[in-house]
Amino acid sequence: MNIETSIREHLKINFGFSTFKGNQEKIIINLMKGNDTFVLMPTGGGKSLCYQLPALIMEGVAIVISPLIALMKNQVDAMRAHANDESVVHFINSSLNKASLTKVHADVRSGRTKLLYFAPESLTKEENINLLKSLKISFYAIDEAHCISEWGHDFRPEYRRIRPIIAEIAPAPIIALTATATPKVQLDIQRNLGMEDANVYKSSFNRGNLYYEVRPKVNPTTEIIKYIKHNSGKSGIIYCLSRKKVEEVANALQVNGISALAYHAGMDATQRATNQDRFLKEDVDVIVATIAFGMGIDKPDVRFVIHYDMPKSLEGYYQETGRAGRDGGEGVCITFYSYKDIQKLEKFMQGKPISEQEIGKLLIQETTAYAESSTCRRKMLLHYFGEPYNEEDCHNCDNCLHPKESFEGKDYIVKALTTLKEIGGRFKIDYLINIIIGKPTELIKSYKHDKAENFGIGKEKDSKFWNTVIRKALINLFIDKDIESYGLLTINDLGKIYIENPTSIKISLDNEYPETTGDDCTMSSHRGGASDENLLKMLKDLRKKVAKEHDLPPYVIFQEPSLDDMATMYPITMEELCNVSGVGKGKAHKFGAEFLEFIKKYVEENEISRPQDMVVKSVVNKSENKVYIIKSIDRKMDLRDIAAAKHISMEDLLSEIKVIVNSGTKLDINYYINEVMDEDKIDDIYDYFKEDAESYSLKDASDELGSDYTDEEIRLVKIKFISEVGN
Repeated sequence: MNIETSIREHLKINFGFSTFKGNQEKIIINLMKGNDTFVLMPTGGGKSLCYQLPALIMEGVAIVISPLIALMKNQVDAMRAHANDESVVHFINSSLNKASLTKVHADVRSGRTKLLYFAPESLTKEENINLLKSLKISFYAIDEAHCISEWGHDFRPEYRRIRPIIAEIAPAPIIALTATATPKVQLDIQRNLGMEDANVYKSSFNRGNLYYEVRPKVNPTTEIIKYIKHNSGKSGIIYCLSRKKVEEVANALQVNGISALAYHAGMDATQRATNQDRFLKEDVDVIVATIAFGMGIDKPDVRFVIHYDMPKSLEGYYQETGRAGRDGGEGVCITFYSYKDIQKLEKFMQGKPISEQEIGKLLIQETTAYAESSTCRRKMLLHYFGEPYNEEDCHNCDNCLHPKESFEGKDYIVKALTTLKEIGGRFKIDYLINIIIGKPTELIKSYKHDKAENFGIGKEKDSKFWNTVIRKALINLFIDKDIESYGLLTINDLGKIYIENPTSIKISLDNEYPETTGDDCTMSSHRGGASDENLLKMLKDLRKKVAKEHDLPPYVIFQEPSLDDMATMYPITMEELCNVSGVGKGKAHKFGAEFLEFIKKYVEENEISRPQDMVVKSVVNKSENKVYIIKSIDRKMDLRDIAAAKHISMEDLLSEIKVIVNSGTKLDINYYINEVMDEDKIDDIYDYFKEDAESYSLKDASDELGSDYTDEEIRLVKIKFISEVGN
């Protein structure tokens, strides 16, 4: 029987499949012939089978090095589901007690175990090395091999010590597997493992069933809740960069009736494992997690992956989005982007070695380019991984489904290419752009490029515009970017040919994103929906009427954003009204009844289907500062002493108090105001807000009242006014 027939029979017997996927068969044959093997296969392509099947067939035990305990357990459970004998596969890691470890050792020494999983940290222990020295090793499999590379998205120092440990145990073929590796990362992995001559098997990075979208990060929690409620019952993962944010988002989902759990490295290991199992067994629909979750998790029907925060690298982004739609079905990948998040990522790198900072910055730049570009997202991703995508439109990303207006880019690309050709290939994209727009930096002057013929050739456009043009030239393969040299640009032969014979290339300007991150985990907000303009006008008229009845300015009743939300969400109960932006319980009960009655009548008369599922409930703000402030004011403590106790300025304290009062909580600060202010001044400011003010604006109040009144005095009386009249 030849090897091909043999492995197909084993495939059917052990896994129940009749045929292999993609390169699986070639990879297995290559490994069984004793050759080192490098496998680059996207998530869902069937990497695990490439080492599990040959391990069952070959003599000896296969050593699988895997980065996460949760991943090992998942793989071992899956293998045992196929096998008659549970001892065929084991793992050794810190989660095992002494009795379990003794059982593993006995099974391994008896020859019944064909696959033995290790974390890289466990592999370095002397007792484990001694155990492996006594065994016949069939091969070594390094799963999630991108962890080896300093360029990879999850760098693990222990992974870089694997090669010397293998040499100490016993020589055997190596198979390294990863779902994400740029050409630079691949080379780094092969060098580190001493397998430069390995046979390389690359599958396409294109996951045609995945839909990619980047949204502005405005009220992301609200947007996520709306999305999940519209896709009720579907399985999904939400990724956040910090443990704190994971907890906040998970809490917000739970409060809004969504079946969700948190997962991050700061949790108790048992709780983490329980939450993962509940997700895999579909006891819960959604996991909110840091990147610690999901590596190798074999759940084929994840229908959406949402990134609350932009990932640190495109490798990480691709790996994480790749967990959607592994069964070939629907997979929606939504990412929330704000440039402030990028600035945070850059700040986190401060204090690291310079070389690591340079690498990190380059990876973040690529991520930013992906988010801001209006080019097909699939084309951008595949280009990053060195794979050409020749279609102009993938029909399955936000940029392709909602294209921006394009312009003829031929002349601009020629200008960029001729400038790069003139200065040579020793500079990064920012340097090239500064020459094109004629910005004479000190570095440019030192190279005398301010005297270059093309200096200022594109000064009529800004740096953002030229960034878009150069990115288009990169995607069209006219420019090479040397990743190993931290992103230096060089014009290549294709670029030189294009200068001589330029052809039409359409370019779209980059997407624009607002500066705010709209962090709304602890507040209710529905901004961004399309409000009913007719109802909004009627509500403004009603507000005027109610204000006149109470002898108050209209803005004290409900502010503009609150009315806008009412005209979007159509609240008809007191509970729903309390979920409207800027409406606390006090304000709702004081002024809300007439508005609710009006909206209910409007909805009935116009036969409006209310978006009930979009009403987002607030998470109670558990801020210790706020609790402390409220209690201290109840005890009539001096406000300056409160500020000093919390190590904040008086200005910041007043901002905190304003937020508390605006949310509907009454605070009596008269004891302090009467102590520090003249009675006439208090009356003047109070009367201004009651009778003259058209808004809450501090600047308008200051302009109207004049220089005799300080900003602090105005703010104090404004808080008093809101608390007494508005709540």
